[in-house]
Amino acid sequence: MGMAHLKLLNIEKIYPNGAKAVENISFEVAEGEFVVLVGPSGCGKTTILRMIAGLEDISSGEIHLDNKIINNLPPKDRNIGMVFQNYALYPHLTVFENLAFPLQIQKIKKNQIKANVEKIAELLKINDCLDKKPKELSGGQRQRVALGRALIRQPRILLFDEPLSNLDAKLRVEMRTEITKLHRTLNSISIYVTHDQIEAMTMATKIIILNNGKIQQIGTPDEIYNLPKNKFVAGFVGSAPINFFDCKLIEQTNFLASIALTNGDIINIQSKCKLPEKFTLAIRPENLSVSHTLNSNSIKGKVVNIENLGYEKNIYFEYGKSLYSCKTKIENSININDEIYLSFLEDKLLFYNEQGELID
Repeated sequence: MGMAHLKLLNIEKIYPNGAKAVENISFEVAEGEFVVLVGPSGCGKTTILRMIAGLEDISSGEIHLDNKIINNLPPKDRNIGMVFQNYALYPHLTVFENLAFPLQIQKIKKNQIKANVEKIAELLKINDCLDKKPKELSGGQRQRVALGRALIRQPRILLFDEPLSNLDAKLRVEMRTEITKLHRTLNSISIYVTHDQIEAMTMATKIIILNNGKIQQIGTPDEIYNLPKNKFVAGFVGSAPINFFDCKLIEQTNFLASIALTNGDIINIQSKCKLPEKFTLAIRPENLSVSHTLNSNSIKGKVVNIENLGYEKNIYFEYGKSLYSCKTKIENSININDEIYLSFLEDKLLFYNEQGELID
């Protein structure tokens, strides 16, 4: 067996009523990559996963696995392991029997099955639950059994459909680490669907952001966070949302631009790109610096809410008629209703044209 390689080419899913769930999707995944499909609900990510698994027909396009087209292969012949949100365990079978089931279908010898089940149970730390039924297990243990069942056949591809959304926050963080570690051990192709952008940022080697059945951007977590290709991606990623300011260009000479913000304030900024007459300036909350004193190039806002996170504060402020946010150190004494001044970190500015595309 060579390196596993999966390729989607111009995949579409059109329902009988003409609705397009997935529109012209193409991407490739190589062995060892952990790809996360992320986007709001209804963006087509689960449909893509189900088409890869063979649980959903493809309207047009091709899926290649190791250079063979697998569109018409039934799910059982695709060498794919799938982990669902609801665990999909057999309630009347023990953990051992649940794990053994995929191997029994393949007519593998009993002693080989036992060895494989014990090995996977060891890997997933569930060896002391083998005699229990699913209802006797915690959510985290059930999720591990579901993982084990997907892994036991050593599939070429692992597909995850929001597997952590039923777990509490602490367990979610723990399982994120477990799954990522497991992926590195197995070096398989992993494709993971979630609507949780933090899950995407922390687990992926490559993120594919979807909206309305179309790919918005493919990139590493770093690229997606620091250079979002359009306003949708910029607004979707980041736990305190990015700030958008609508601007008009007054004049630009070389790298210095003089711009007017919506409420008439004029500031001067550095810009390496040629700005159009109207554009949106975007900046992440951590790239706004906040103080009680005016500097030559700051805007004035009014604090309306403060979230104390223990290690930093999220400050929400009103500027013009809109709400914005910035982050500041915990010891910064800023209170609700304070008037504050905010200046922009020059090298962290992003500019978007009227169509919402990045200007670079």
